[in-house]
Amino acid sequence: MKREKEKEKGVAVTSPVSGEDSDDKQRPSFPSVRFSSRNASSKYDFVKVKVWLGDNADHYYVLSRFLLSRMLTVTKIPNHVAIKIALELKKLLTDNSLLDVSQSDLEVNLFKLMERRGYGEEYINRYKMMTRFHHQRVPLVILVCGTACVGKSTIATQLAQRLNLPNVLQTDMVYELLRTSTDAPLASTPVWARDFSSSEELITEFCRECRVVRKGLAGDLKKAMKDGKPIIIEGIHLDPSIYLVDDDNKSPSGVHSENKEINPAFMTLDDNATAQIKDIHVGSSDESNGGSRILSSDEGVSADQVDVVSNSMASMGLTESIPEHKVASLRELETDKTTISRAKSGPKPIIVPIVLKMAEFDHKALLEEWISARTFNDKCPDLDNEKLIANLKTIQDYLCSFTSQGLTVVNVSATTFPQTLDWLHGYLLQCIEQGIKENVTPVAPS
Repeated sequence: MKREKEKEKGVAVTSPVSGEDSDDKQRPSFPSVRFSSRNASSKYDFVKVKVWLGDNADHYYVLSRFLLSRMLTVTKIPNHVAIKIALELKKLLTDNSLLDVSQSDLEVNLFKLMERRGYGEEYINRYKMMTRFHHQRVPLVILVCGTACVGKSTIATQLAQRLNLPNVLQTDMVYELLRTSTDAPLASTPVWARDFSSSEELITEFCRECRVVRKGLAGDLKKAMKDGKPIIIEGIHLDPSIYLVDDDNKSPSGVHSENKEINPAFMTLDDNATAQIKDIHVGSSDESNGGSRILSSDEGVSADQVDVVSNSMASMGLTESIPEHKVASLRELETDKTTISRAKSGPKPIIVPIVLKMAEFDHKALLEEWISARTFNDKCPDLDNEKLIANLKTIQDYLCSFTSQGLTVVNVSATTFPQTLDWLHGYLLQCIEQGIKENVTPVAPS
């Protein structure tokens, strides 16, 4: 029969749920999620269900409970419920001898099970949206910026788990790799642990090091753009001025007269979080982009970005303009061939920069404890803890100064961490949704 012949020609493909090869073994990608040995496996795992793709059903993948549960978690369904839904689906298909099923039939049964557990239209739409996101291979770059001890690594790791994103890069590691293996002018002592004659000089050096690290990230970013793989970059060496550039005019868009910050602690977070986010999101005045930044095909660091950094430094009261050597360094990057780029026919990447900030009293207490445990005294004997903290505060003020250019600043607190994580989860889903719309619906010329 035709269907049987088509199946014989079928080849295993990667799962559209995650974009990675699927199997029935639980992968150790998320070590913080542990399951008991009794619940980790099931007799249904020994039965393979082929899910056929395409109009002619000539490709298939083997259904994986683990990957399916990860995809359900992305939609904000609690992890333990997602695991149960995935098992129920496998049981349903196996008990009814549906070992060969189309993708559409699979989703019909899945959505029924979701609705039965109270996760209806809103969650189903998120599932469909994320499926389109993976199918279209839209590049996604999430930048988690901030100074020391604000929870960058923890937030980045937790978001990677929630959104099923396998790639997390740390700028600290890139910095050390460049410092020890290349002739890049990078010091062993962190920039905030050095003595500078002025705050302007500190920010100038910080921006320079960020550009060096940016070049070190070029290979990973280029691969992410080419393959359409999402990536999270976290660390202190992330200068927002490198990324906050409008697609059309190469300059920051949606400049507001006031700076805004998000404090998830004062928000009501429930199943309607996405709708609430639309009302309070921080970003461009063009609400159609959901606060995300779309980079152009030939984007580097344009001359307009010199003004961006200059204005941000001026708003901090540091300087009226950027020194000439800084201007020259920025303009050198205009001809850098290793900047983020995309093919003209490819999807526009979604860039979501986020700065984490903590209340001054709490942050200072954490910094004092952290600094006392590190050995900076032999490298910078003239700097006491107050000076180190002051340097970090200067860098933090610089990072937060870009809120008027579309950057989102999120206040982090140990007591409200779950709410903050939940808000960020919903916010990133919104950015992805708006990014997909940008790729599907062409922007009308003004």
